[in-house]
Amino acid sequence: MLSVCVCVSLSLRVSVCLCADAVRGALEQCVFSVAEPVQEYVVRRLGGELCTLQDVERCRLYLSVLRALVQLGDAVGRHRVSLLQRLVPALSRSCLRTLEPHEEQPPQLAAQVQRAVGQSAAAWLCEVALEQPGQLHPDSCPALAALTAHLSRAPMNQMLAKPLANTEQQGCVEEGPCLQGWGRLAAQFVQDQWSCLRLVVSRSAPPPGVLQGAMEALSILPSDQVLPVLSCLRTLLPQLLVSEASLCVEAVTLAWTVVRGLSSSPHDFWPVLRGFIQLVFQQAVLELPPPEHCQLSAAVARIAVELIEMSQTKAGVFNQLIQQCCDTWMPLDAGSDSAFASALTHLDIFTEACLHGPVLRRDQRLLQDVQAYIEQLGEECAANSAVSSDCRDDHFPRVHAMAFLSRLDASNELHKTFMEQLVLRLLNKDEEAARARVRYYGNSLQHRVKNRAWQSLLLLLPRLEEASAARVLGRLYEAGFCGNQASVKYLIEWQIILTLERHPALLPTLWPCFLLGQENNKTSICTFLSVLVHLGTVLQRVDDKAAQWRRALDVILQWCFSHNFSVRLYALLALKRVWALRGDAGVGPGLDGLGGLAALVESSLEQAEAMQGSGNAMKNWQRIQEHFFFGTFHPLQDYSVETIFHTLPSLSDLADDEWIPVWKFQRLAAFPSNPSLPLHNPRRELREAGAGDWVQQDKGDGERAAEWAEVQKKMTAWWLSEPDPDLELQQHRAARLGKSSSALVVVASLIDKPTNLGGLCRTCEIFGASALVLDSLHHLSDKHFQALSVSAELWLPLLEVKPPQLAVYLEEKRSEGYCIVGVEQTANSCSLADYRFPEKTLLLLGNEREGIPADLLQQLEVCVEIPQRGVTRSLNVHVSAALLVWEYTRQQLTAPPQP
Repeated sequence: MLSVCVCVSLSLRVSVCLCADAVRGALEQCVFSVAEPVQEYVVRRLGGELCTLQDVERCRLYLSVLRALVQLGDAVGRHRVSLLQRLVPALSRSCLRTLEPHEEQPPQLAAQVQRAVGQSAAAWLCEVALEQPGQLHPDSCPALAALTAHLSRAPMNQMLAKPLANTEQQGCVEEGPCLQGWGRLAAQFVQDQWSCLRLVVSRSAPPPGVLQGAMEALSILPSDQVLPVLSCLRTLLPQLLVSEASLCVEAVTLAWTVVRGLSSSPHDFWPVLRGFIQLVFQQAVLELPPPEHCQLSAAVARIAVELIEMSQTKAGVFNQLIQQCCDTWMPLDAGSDSAFASALTHLDIFTEACLHGPVLRRDQRLLQDVQAYIEQLGEECAANSAVSSDCRDDHFPRVHAMAFLSRLDASNELHKTFMEQLVLRLLNKDEEAARARVRYYGNSLQHRVKNRAWQSLLLLLPRLEEASAARVLGRLYEAGFCGNQASVKYLIEWQIILTLERHPALLPTLWPCFLLGQENNKTSICTFLSVLVHLGTVLQRVDDKAAQWRRALDVILQWCFSHNFSVRLYALLALKRVWALRGDAGVGPGLDGLGGLAALVESSLEQAEAMQGSGNAMKNWQRIQEHFFFGTFHPLQDYSVETIFHTLPSLSDLADDEWIPVWKFQRLAAFPSNPSLPLHNPRRELREAGAGDWVQQDKGDGERAAEWAEVQKKMTAWWLSEPDPDLELQQHRAARLGKSSSALVVVASLIDKPTNLGGLCRTCEIFGASALVLDSLHHLSDKHFQALSVSAELWLPLLEVKPPQLAVYLEEKRSEGYCIVGVEQTANSCSLADYRFPEKTLLLLGNEREGIPADLLQQLEVCVEIPQRGVTRSLNVHVSAALLVWEYTRQQLTAPPQP
C-alpha cells in the first residue's frame, strides 16, 4: 500500500516537472494498472474494518491515496471518468451503512470509530463533488444523491457517544490509554459534518436553524478546525442577509473572535484568516448599504479597521484583505458594475492599501531583504518551490492596489468617480501627515506616508479629465508650498508638470503661485521654479506659446533677485532652460519686445557659465545642473511604474525598503500591459544616473530644511546679537557674588522635557557656563523644571532660540569664534577621552528621542561621543551633557596659563 502512495506521489511530481513523455507514460500505466484493486481495498477498509483510535490515521492515509488517484486522473484526463464512476457509488453506499444511527448501551468504541470514519469519507466525497460538479452531480449518481439526502436530514453538530474507559471489545479489555485522542476524533467528527453541509447548502435551500448551528460549531470546535464552518457560512450568508440579518452579524462577530484567537498559531492562523476574509468580504456583503444604514456593514467596517491594526504587527494580514477586495470588485475576467460599485463604499480599505507599509527595525529589514532576494531567484531556487511565501510581502498591498488602478477605465463613470474620490482621500492623507505634531525627518513614517500618497497620485491624476484636474490643482500647489522631503518634492513637481502638460488650458493657474506670500514661502518657491525648468515639456500642447514663455521669463527674472541663495540658484537654472526655448516658443530671432533685456539675459548667462574658481557659487551651479531631476529626468519619457516606485526613490535618498522592484509588480499581481503607463522605463539614462551632490532646498513656515552642500547665504543679523539687558543683569549679579564663568555655551533648544532642562540648568550654573539656550523661557515657570533647577535659573544667563532658528544662531556663534560641538554618535564622532575642547565652545545637545537632526549635523565642526561598555547605546541627555560640561571644565582648570 505504501508503495502505491509513493508511486502516486512520484507520478504527480513527474507529470508537472518532467518533459519526457515516455517516462511519464510508463509511470501512469504502472499506477492505473493497480488503481482498481487499490480502490476496492480502500473502500473495504473504510466500510467497517477500521475500529480503533489508532485506525483514524489510517483513514486519513486512505483518503489521501484516493485524492492522489483522482488528481492524477484529472491531470491525465482519459482515466478520470472511469475512476470516479467506480469509486463514488461504492464509497457512498459504504458511508450510508456506517452513518445509519444505531442504539448502543453502553456505546462501543468500534462503532463510534466506524461512524467517524464514515463521516470523514462522506466529507471527502462532498469535497470531490464540489470540485467536480459536472461529473458528480447527485442527479447523475443515485448513490451520491441518497447520501446527500441523508446528510441534509441529519441534525447539525452531532456528537459521538464516548465509550466507557474500561470496555470489553473483541475479546480484550481496553484500558484508559486506548481512549487517548478521543477529543480530536470527536472534534473531527463535527468538522466533517460541516464539510458535508457545504455540498447540501450549495445545491438546496439552507436547513432551518443553520446559522445557530454554525455559531454553536464555532463555539465548540477547536479554533484550528473551524475552516469548514466558515466555508459553509460563505455560501449561506448571501441567502440569509435579509431574513436573518441580526444572526448574520452575530455569526460574523463570533467568527472574527475565533480568528483573533489563532493569531499566535502561524500554522493554523493563515488558512482560517483566508477563509474568514472570503466569508466577510464577499460580493454580496460588500454590496450592502453603507454602515449607517446596515448593521452588518457596520460590523464589516469595524472588522476591516481591526484587520488593518493587526497588520501593523503581523505582516501579511492586510495582504489577504486587499487581494480579496480587489478580486471581488474587479476580477480578471469581466466584472459587473454592481460589484465595482461596492468599492466606493469601502474606499477607506483601498486608501489604506495605497499607503500601507510598516517602518521595520534593522533585524526585520535584513530578514525582508533575504526573503526578497530568494523570491527574486524564482524557480532557479528550490526554496521557492518547496515553501510558499503566502503573499506576506510588505509591498503586496501597494503592488496589488497599483495593479487595480492601472486597470481602471477613465471612460467608465463608476471608475471615474472612484478615481476622483480616491484622489481627494489621498490628498487629505497628505495634508494630515503635514499637520501631524511629530517631527518630519527623512524616512520617518510621516515621510513615507506622504511619499506613498504622491506615488499613488502619479498614477491617478494624469488620467483625470480637465474639469476634475482643475478642482484639485490648487491643492497640488498648496502641497508645493509645504515643507517636504526631497523625494516628496520631486513627486509633487512631477505631478504638476504632468497635469499642466495634459491640460494646457490650466497653465495660467501656475503664475499666481509666484506671487503668493513672498515673505512666508521662502525657498518653497523652488518647487515652482523646478517646474519652470521643465517648461519645454509643459509648452508642448499650449497654443499661445510665446505669451506663456514671456510670462515665465518675467516670473523667473523677478526671483533672480531673491535674497536667498538657493532661490537665486534655482531661478538662474530656470532662466537658462527657459531662455533656450525662445525659438521653440515662437519668439522671433530678433527677440522683439524685449529690448535691452535680451542682451542683459545673454550676458548674465554667459557670466554664470564662465564663473572661475572653486567657490561655493561655482560648485553649486555645477551640482544643480548635474542633478538627475534637471539633467537626466524627462517627465514624459520616464513616466513608468519602474521610475515612480524604484528609480526615483533610489535617487532621492529614500530608504531601500521603500523601493519596489519591477519584478514584484510582475509576480505579486496581474499588472496589465498599458502603453500609457509602461511597467519598465524604456530609457536607460535615468536608471544609470546617480543621486548627485545637490539636494533640493525646501522650507515650510519657519522651518529650515536640510542643506548638504556649502552655500553662500545672505541673512539679516541675529536679533540676539545686541546686548540683552536681562542677560547683562544676570551676569552682573553673578559677578558680584564672586562667581567665575567660562566661555562655554550650552544649547538645549532641541530638548523638550522640563525635568531634563531643569537638571541641565543646575549643572550649567554649578560649572560656570556662560549661557544656557532654551527653546522657550516659559519652561522657567514649570514646576518640574523648578524642582530640578533649585533656583539655578536666577544665577545663569538664559537665552531663547526656537529650533527653526538654530541654524542661523549657530552660524552667528561660529562667526564669533566659537567651535560648534555636537553630542551625538556618528560615523566620524570623536571619543570624549581623546577630544580637547577649545576655550570658546558651543555645545549642541540633541532631542531625547531623535538626537540632532541631519541638517544641523552638517554645521557641526565635530561630534563627541561618550565611551561606553554596556549594551544600552544611549545615556539620558542631561547625564550626557553633565559629563561633557564637567570634562570641558576640567580641561580648562588644568590648562596651562596663557602667556
